Amino acid sequence: MENSTTLIAAFLGLLEGLTEFIPVSSTGHLLVAGHFLGFESAGRTFEVVIQLGAVLAILTVYSTRLWAVFSAAPHDPQARRFILSVLVAFLPAVFVGVLAHDFIKTVLFETPLLIAVMLILGGIVLVVVDRIAPPTTEPDAMRFPLPMALKIGAIQCLAMVPGVSRSGATIVGALMLGASKRAAAEFSFFLSMPTMAGAFAYDFYKNRDVLDASAMGEIAVGFVLAFITAVVVVRWVLDYVGRYGYALFGWWRILVGGVVILGLWAGL
Repeated sequence: MENSTTLIAAFLGLLEGLTEFIPVSSTGHLLVAGHFLGFESAGRTFEVVIQLGAVLAILTVYSTRLWAVFSAAPHDPQARRFILSVLVAFLPAVFVGVLAHDFIKTVLFETPLLIAVMLILGGIVLVVVDRIAPPTTEPDAMRFPLPMALKIGAIQCLAMVPGVSRSGATIVGALMLGASKRAAAEFSFFLSMPTMAGAFAYDFYKNRDVLDASAMGEIAVGFVLAFITAVVVVRWVLDYVGRYGYALFGWWRILVGGVVILGLWAGL
């Protein structure tokens, strides 16, 4: 039984790394996979904590660029504005996340049908926006205006409903506000760092009493695989969306959502 749980944790870690930085909802995929596999962590902590592995993957891939930005910040107004834009975009998630945390974890995370519907609706939105997005006015993710960053941060809050997708919401918001496809994905990457790290820290604090040694073992397995897989995905995704856009991910969401609804209807 223990080996079976470890294999499931490994699979979910792999799934997290594959889906975190593409707009398909990693949390939605984790929750419905866990539902059908009979896997449930105490306080749903596993699903949140292994996302930290994906955060570390982003930090690894962008370490040189981040170091350059923070090193330049004391004397470079543009570097300071970029840091501020990410923090401004992060603020809405702080307020909404703290206020709605318990409802999200105890109600929304426990509703597979809602997740499936959100996957389908989000997929439709992604396919449509990929075709009708306005002309690019902001080609550089490091130069988004502060009002634009705040709007993207507000849109990100929609992703607290599992199945919506954090990266999907921020990318759609950025595209509709004039970002290029590559810049939209890149800003989503940068915004993921404080957002996911903050979610991890707050969730760990709220669920510190329900963690045990066996849960930490499962989390460690999922964490490592999420990190390794996410490094590969992050390096690939920018080139892909720059060439082909986001329609493939939208159709994938629709397919997965439909399969989940069929599985629930069949009583699985």
